[in-house]
Amino acid sequence: MKNSNGISNGVNKGFWDQLNKPIFALAPMADVTDLAFRTIIAKYGKPPVMWTEFVSVDGLLSPGKPKLLVDLQYTEAERPIVAQIFGAKPENFYQVAQMLKAMRFDGIDINMGCPVKKVLNQASCSALIKTPALAQEIILAAREGGGGLPVSVKTRIGFKTNEIETWIPQILATKPAALIVHLRTVKEMSRVPAHWELVPEIMRIRNQESGIKGPLILGNGDVMSLAEAEQKVKDTGCDGVMLGRGIFGNPWLFSRHQPSTEEKLRVMIEHTYLFEQTFAGVKSFDVMKKHYKAYVAGFDGAKEIRTELMEQAKTAADVERIIHKHFPKLNN
Repeated sequence: MKNSNGISNGVNKGFWDQLNKPIFALAPMADVTDLAFRTIIAKYGKPPVMWTEFVSVDGLLSPGKPKLLVDLQYTEAERPIVAQIFGAKPENFYQVAQMLKAMRFDGIDINMGCPVKKVLNQASCSALIKTPALAQEIILAAREGGGGLPVSVKTRIGFKTNEIETWIPQILATKPAALIVHLRTVKEMSRVPAHWELVPEIMRIRNQESGIKGPLILGNGDVMSLAEAEQKVKDTGCDGVMLGRGIFGNPWLFSRHQPSTEEKLRVMIEHTYLFEQTFAGVKSFDVMKKHYKAYVAGFDGAKEIRTELMEQAKTAADVERIIHKHFPKLNN
């Protein structure tokens, strides 16, 4: 239902209403949280909700669609699974939302936070902070095309300066199911500490604009563990936290399990074989290597093993051979 300005009067939270609060979510990261890694995470420490990597709506409506569909693969073990998309044309969001509905995603998330210059030049992602009316059109188009799928938004606190007093109400007016706020401006990138002190004000704005039953608010930035996330919720009153970098080398992040070095190395090998099977001929093996610095750390000789992996490994079998050479017990 929409009012005379085209803004929705109700909040469709879909699966979000079934999640226990506080909600701890895994951040989507390009060439990191791909299907292979999400499959490993779902097996060893599944969070309450998972996201795909972000995918261009323009690309999904172009001849390049088959290549991009790789990034929208998911498994049933990941549910609820949210597809994250980006772009700047409402009509394309409408069509892609129809596609995502047909693909049986549980939700749609619109990236309005990525600060990378390449996407800013397309007037998409965090560039939409400069064009709030267009941002609203995009959210409404995605909701209409999604035919009942809950729509969430991930954004930042502003472009060059803190704009939460003006930007956040513009998004809340469209009644997204959830709003995830990376607590830095676009200009700040990740060069300064996240501004968690702003979250109580964001919550006040939400309560004033939508009431406490309005869109869920999740904070994001610099949180590396569940213990930290729980403290942020306690300190700020937000509905949850999205964690990102803490997942590197630690698919157990959401399970609280503290793995041994041997466990980490076994799972790294498993992850590598899964990556190879999933993306053979599609993604360079070097994409997988960005995980090794985190998996292979915290023990004597780790640096030397990482060097071998970076310089010598070209296949999963190479990775297994190198690790078993240094940890022969893993052969048992």
